[in-house]
Amino acid sequence: MSNTFFGHPGGLSTLFFTEMWERFSYYGMRAILVLFMVAAVDRGGLGLDDVTATAIYGLYTMFVYLLALPGGWLADNLLGQRKAIWYGGIIIAAGHFSMALPFTETFFLGLVLIVIGTGLLKPSISTIVGGLYADHESARRDAGFSIFYMGINMGAFLAPLVVGYLGEEINWHYGFGAAGIGMVLGLIQFKLTGDKLGDVGAKPNADHDPVWQRKVWTGIGAFLTIFAAFVLAVMAGWVVINPLAIAKFSAFVILGLVTLYFGYVLLFGGLDRLEKQKVVVIGFLFLFAAMFWSGFEQAGSSLNLFAERYTDRELFGWMMPASWFQSINSIFIIALAPVFGMLWVALANAKRELSMPFKFGLGLIQLGLGFLVMVFASKVAFANSMGAGPGWLVLTYLLHTMGELCLSPVGLSSVTKLSPKRLVGQMMGIWFMASALGNLIAGLVAGRFSDDIISAQPSLMSEQYMMIFYVTAGAGAVMLVLSPWIKKLMGDVK
Repeated sequence: MSNTFFGHPGGLSTLFFTEMWERFSYYGMRAILVLFMVAAVDRGGLGLDDVTATAIYGLYTMFVYLLALPGGWLADNLLGQRKAIWYGGIIIAAGHFSMALPFTETFFLGLVLIVIGTGLLKPSISTIVGGLYADHESARRDAGFSIFYMGINMGAFLAPLVVGYLGEEINWHYGFGAAGIGMVLGLIQFKLTGDKLGDVGAKPNADHDPVWQRKVWTGIGAFLTIFAAFVLAVMAGWVVINPLAIAKFSAFVILGLVTLYFGYVLLFGGLDRLEKQKVVVIGFLFLFAAMFWSGFEQAGSSLNLFAERYTDRELFGWMMPASWFQSINSIFIIALAPVFGMLWVALANAKRELSMPFKFGLGLIQLGLGFLVMVFASKVAFANSMGAGPGWLVLTYLLHTMGELCLSPVGLSSVTKLSPKRLVGQMMGIWFMASALGNLIAGLVAGRFSDDIISAQPSLMSEQYMMIFYVTAGAGAVMLVLSPWIKKLMGDVK
C-alpha cells in the first residue's frame, strides 16, 4: 500500500468512495421516505398519517443500525469485513430496486432488505478504516476518519438533489430506483480498487473450526427462513402489526440488549482491568451518542416535514423540493470537515488536544442550540402566512453539523481505539446501536409534531423544540463535567 490518499493510506480512497455511494443510496432514499409515506394516494404516496409514518421511519432507521451488532459479529467470526461489505452492498441494492417497484408490498420488503444489508456493511467499513492505521497513530486516525466522513457526506449531499427531485417532482419510485443505482456504483468501485486495502479486513478476526462454522450457518439459515415466513405473512395481511406500539416497545428492548451485552463482556469476557475500564467508557459513549442522534435524526422526520409544510420554498416562482434541505448538512460537512480534521491534528501537535468526552459535550450543546433556533423558527412560521424563511433551517443545520463533527467521527475513531482487539467489530456494532436507539426516539418524537396536533395548538411546536433543547444541551453540560473522570478511565487512549 505504497500509494496514499491525501497523505493517508491508499486504502482510504477505496473506502471513501464505496461509502460515498452507499450513503448516496441511503440518504437519497431517506430524504423522501417520510414524504412518500405521508403523501396522498392520488399523489403516488401511501397516504399514512404522520404518527404512523414517523413511527415506521423510526423503526426502519433503528433497525438499520441495530443490525450492525450481529453484522459486526458475522464479520469478526465468519466473513471478514471485506466480504461483509460486498454482500451487504448487494442486499442493499436489491432493497432499493424493490422499492422502485410500484407496489406497497415490495416497498416494505425493500426496507427489510436495506436493513439487513446495511447491518453487514456499515460496521465493517468503519472497522477497516481504523485498521489502516497503527495503534500509536491516534491523531492521524482521527484525521483519517474525518476524511472518510467527508466521503459519506459527498454522497449525502448529492443524493437528496437527485433522488429528491426525481421522487417529489416526477415519480417517487424513480427516486428509489436512483438510490439503488448509487449502491451498484459503489459495489463496482469497491471491487475494482479493493487491492489498495492489502490484507486489512480480508479474513475474520477470530479463527473457528469448520464444524462450529457449519453449525452457526445452519442456525442463521433457520432464523432467516422463519423471518422470511413472517415477512410474507405480514405482506399477505395474515399478521397485522402496529408500528407505533412496536416502536415504543423496541426502545426498552434495545436498552435491555445493550445492558446484557455489556454485563456479559465485563463479567465473562476475560478482560483485564484496563480493558474493562475502556469498555465502561464505550458504555458512556453509547448513552450520550443516543441522546445526540435522537435530536440530530429529526432531520429526516420532523425537520423534513417542517421544510415541506412551514417553510417558504419559493424561488423566483419555482417551488424547491422540500427534500433538498437534506443536503444542507452535507454541504457544511464538506466545507468544515477538513477544518475540524486539521484543528484536531494542530491541537494534538501543540499538546493541547481536547479529550474525546469534552468533544462529545461540545457536540451535544451545539445540537441543542440548533433546536433553540427552531423554537423561534416555529413561532415565525405561524405568525407569517408565507411560513418561515429558509434561513432558519440553514442555521439549525449549521449548528447540528458543527455538533456532528465534534461527536460522530471522533466517536467512531474512539470506539476502534477503546475496544479490545478481538471485540472491535462487536463494539462498533454497539456504537451503531446508539444510533439505532436515537433514530427510534427521533421517529417517536417526530410523531408529536403531527400536522393535526400542531394545527389545533401551534404553540406546541415551539414547546417541543424547547424541550429537545433542554435535554440535549443539558446532556452536553453533564458530559463536560464528567469529562476529566472519563478521560482517566480511558487510560492510554487519547
